[in-house]
Amino acid sequence: MEQLAVSFMGWMELSGWFAPILFIGLHLLRPLLFLPVVFICISGGVLFGAFAGTVYSVIGITLSSTIFYRVIKMVPGVLKRLYRLKERVIKQKSSLTVKQVAVLRLVPFIHFHLLSLCLIEICVDFKDYVKASFISNLPLAFVYTTVGQWLSKISLPLMVVFLLLLGLLTFMLRKKQYTLTWNEFFQPAR
Repeated sequence: MEQLAVSFMGWMELSGWFAPILFIGLHLLRPLLFLPVVFICISGGVLFGAFAGTVYSVIGITLSSTIFYRVIKMVPGVLKRLYRLKERVIKQKSSLTVKQVAVLRLVPFIHFHLLSLCLIEICVDFKDYVKASFISNLPLAFVYTTVGQWLSKISLPLMVVFLLLLGLLTFMLRKKQYTLTWNEFFQPAR
């Protein structure tokens, strides 16, 4: 994965004005290459900066979502499998709102197209789906592209300090519990 990332970055830097088109194309190929959306958005921040990277990522992610919509409507077997997966992951029977999908897209471990399926359920037609997809993709692209730009400008000592603080924060916020066995709780009185 690291080798792929380094070669991708070098290839994009040599592409010049053609780089944004290649970057948007990478968003379209992302599902076939099994690359996470977060990785590509962070790469956009490193390569193009926060503003341009966000614009290119929103275009690429929205185009990827529209292709997903078209493909899923043509292949109903895949749609049924995705519905079964959605029932296992999202236990609720109620549908999510566009704002909820936008927040859930910020979580890198939730499948991107599973959330697109949630948007398909609440949208009436293709036009409504594209609008909802665009709105829900904005926070995702902005946050992770900004993180990418921030990572490209940070010095190594500052990154080490940040990672140590993040590790300390994770340790402090861990779930603290103590388990008593039945015999320890009900010790006979002496």
